[in-house]
Amino acid sequence: MIGDYTLSIERKNEYASAGPSIMAHPWHTFSVVDVLRRLGVTLEGLSSARAAKILEQTGSNQLHERPHAGLLAMLLNQFRDVMIAVLLAAAVVSGLLGEFTDTLVILLIVFMNAVIGVVQEYRAERAIAALKALSIPITNVLRNGQVISIASTEVVPGDLLYLEAGNLVCADIRLTECIGLQVDESALTGESNPVMKQTDAIGQVDIPLGDRNNLLFRGTQITHGRGAGLVVATGMQTEIGRIARLLDSSHRPLTPLQQRLARFGRVLAIAVLAICAVVFLFGLLRGEPTLLMFLTAVSLAVAAVPEALPAVVAISLALGAKFMIRHQALIRQLPAVETLGSVTYICTDKTGTLTRNRMRLEKLMFSNRIYSRKDDLDGRVAEQVLKILLLNNDAQLDSEGKIQGDPTEVALFKFARHAGYEPELVRAAAPRISELPFDAERRMMTTLHEVDSGIDAYTKGAPEHVIQCCVSMLTDEGSQPIDRPYLNQQAINLAQSGFRVLALAARKWPAAPEPPSAGMLERELEFIGLVALIDPPHRKVKRAVKRCISAGIVPVMMTGDHPATARAIARRLAIVDGDDRILTGVELEALTDQAFSEIVSKVRVYARVAPEQKIRIVTALQNNGEFVAMTGDGVNDAPALKQANIGIAMGMNGTDVAREASHMVLLDDNFSTIVAAVEEGRRIFDNIRKFIRYTMTSNSGEIWTLFLAPFFGMPLPLLPVHILWINLVTDGLPGLALAAEKKERDLMQRPPRLPDESILSGGMPWHILFIGLLIGALSLGTQAVALYQDNPHWQTMVFTVLTFTQLCHVMVIRSGKQSLFTSGIWANPALMGSLALTIALQIAIIYTPLTQTLFKLQPLTGMELLYCILVSSVVIPAVEVEKLLIRRGLIYRKPALKKQTAV
Repeated sequence: MIGDYTLSIERKNEYASAGPSIMAHPWHTFSVVDVLRRLGVTLEGLSSARAAKILEQTGSNQLHERPHAGLLAMLLNQFRDVMIAVLLAAAVVSGLLGEFTDTLVILLIVFMNAVIGVVQEYRAERAIAALKALSIPITNVLRNGQVISIASTEVVPGDLLYLEAGNLVCADIRLTECIGLQVDESALTGESNPVMKQTDAIGQVDIPLGDRNNLLFRGTQITHGRGAGLVVATGMQTEIGRIARLLDSSHRPLTPLQQRLARFGRVLAIAVLAICAVVFLFGLLRGEPTLLMFLTAVSLAVAAVPEALPAVVAISLALGAKFMIRHQALIRQLPAVETLGSVTYICTDKTGTLTRNRMRLEKLMFSNRIYSRKDDLDGRVAEQVLKILLLNNDAQLDSEGKIQGDPTEVALFKFARHAGYEPELVRAAAPRISELPFDAERRMMTTLHEVDSGIDAYTKGAPEHVIQCCVSMLTDEGSQPIDRPYLNQQAINLAQSGFRVLALAARKWPAAPEPPSAGMLERELEFIGLVALIDPPHRKVKRAVKRCISAGIVPVMMTGDHPATARAIARRLAIVDGDDRILTGVELEALTDQAFSEIVSKVRVYARVAPEQKIRIVTALQNNGEFVAMTGDGVNDAPALKQANIGIAMGMNGTDVAREASHMVLLDDNFSTIVAAVEEGRRIFDNIRKFIRYTMTSNSGEIWTLFLAPFFGMPLPLLPVHILWINLVTDGLPGLALAAEKKERDLMQRPPRLPDESILSGGMPWHILFIGLLIGALSLGTQAVALYQDNPHWQTMVFTVLTFTQLCHVMVIRSGKQSLFTSGIWANPALMGSLALTIALQIAIIYTPLTQTLFKLQPLTGMELLYCILVSSVVIPAVEVEKLLIRRGLIYRKPALKKQTAV
């Protein structure tokens, strides 16, 4: 049946000594006491030692994947390419015809190429595995009598977990405590509506998963409330694990960029094969040996088709994403790296992202007077205010005496404590018996407390919402009629000074209302006072905003704060200037989609906006052709994060649900980190393009050299082994070293890349054609001069020129516009080291007797080698002239982006 907890005999024996029994139990039918007894635990939680013993027996709490291919399998996979298979067949044919030297060299080069491919694939796997390890969720568990945070993979059966809205459930759990707990189980059951949970046992055994409302299942999401429960199954023994056993999760799809390059590679392969066929036929017509021409055509095809390009891109993206972690940006999905370069809008939360999320209470307003945090507070209302700050508050002291909780509540907690109120004593005198958690619609939080005279209800929230629910105002002289316009204006005045403002209210009840609801508790309140807090901006945010604007990226602030507070912060950060429009959530709700679409590009700040409205903002921008990055931290932000081109979750204060829906996680919750990630994404994409420019131009040069030689009546310029060697040494280390190229100076002065822009845009096809022709002309020119002089070393000279021109080319294309001498010849040590090694290898095979025989080369004289170097260096001024023309806008002008509205 569905949900049957079954284990093999072997696993049962393994678990027998593990401590808790995790045999097949209908956990939903047991009371909490029975669950504790069957698991062999208590509500005091496990000890670390016992948890470690159970973990050793049950294994890590994660779904198993098929093991990745080993090194031998990776090596064998390198020989599955059609071109390599043809080349191996050609080597066999050469051996059968007695050309053992050719066979040996071909096999050697193919093997070396396979080794390089294995290294590339292994590095990519390691980098991606490292990224995956960093994205493991954290969960709160009771261990050794204390609530601690551990990786969800370390959770074991018998653990007592604490969960709240926004958490992803990491195991199957039998609930022991619920406070308004609602769970989205659509991923498991298909039920779209959240399920309300409870803790009582259910008598019926055979009921669907969706009806077992005292259980939580791995992979589901908590949407409301909080609770605690005992882990009854982990890893592959969970319900989702049972399903996972039916699936093959080892396949990782290609990124969109890799898919585009793979399609490009297939088209290129067809073109190259056609050219190779022409070269083969012309060779036969000239009387060249059939085997030689066949080997030449196959070698040219192998060299010309960049079959390793998708792998190189994967490595660049993975290593780039790993590098971003140093900038506190965790890339969860590799396509995000390439997408970052197209971002035109960054829609960001204020608190914690633009600001430090270190709230500090600065002012209080009660009894018609504003008090500074340094003023002495006394009187009846002051006492009530300070009590509310502690009672309507979820902040707590941990075992080390540090205050843990939401930054706003931590600030309120600190203030009351510094005013002389002991949290433990205040809370003991008025224990909380129920609550209505804050939500984005009500914008309030209410708690109920039992006191000698009955029940006290305390409410805090947005002033315009709380004040509207009040019917009187408490002063030191007693209760007075409320002056709502006056109080609202006081809240606006504080907000216009850049403060975040909360209103406090209370109500007395003879007994707790049943059931407690917002409609019942949050009406006919008595206004107590206003609290003004400040959250200073991050130090580097203003500079990051300016860099955004210079890069053609529009920053947009979205906040739940009062419009006046939002405007004050936005002005301070230069997001808005003068009287730029600020749109509130209420105003947004009143607009039609058409009307909003017409003004969305002019709005820089959204105030009092609900998380549900963010998806509308993102969609409107996307419908206008924008590429949107958006931040979020709550459960309700998840749909907008998925909708955005780049969803960015908060790593420090965000929920598991938001992180799961995101493409990128900010480990420091800082806006400047987003800008740094965009910059790094642009650099990575730039370097991928440089690799493509380099390898395709090199291949073009080789093709033109072999294709045009017969038309000029010259013999075949190169042997097959020469072509394979050039492809091995020039496409290897120098090409990969381009991934280490530093960012160009104008990187953040360029407009965003068009989303549908081809990887070969910006004049790259023309560069590949003309510089490839130049390389071919220099090689054929060298051949013509040497043949005219009856120089017996002519083939070695062509071989050397073709190699050195490609090395000169890779050095000079390190920047798309800047001169080599401006960007710095030694700016990329990895590239210079790879060039030195490649030159050394080239010199070695020319002057080493063994390789001379294998490659059929002759040692060049000093003048011949100097001639080859000078001829090859012509590529440098040619590319420099091209870059000069680009800088002056005379060639390769990109189409203008749709004009962005700048601040």
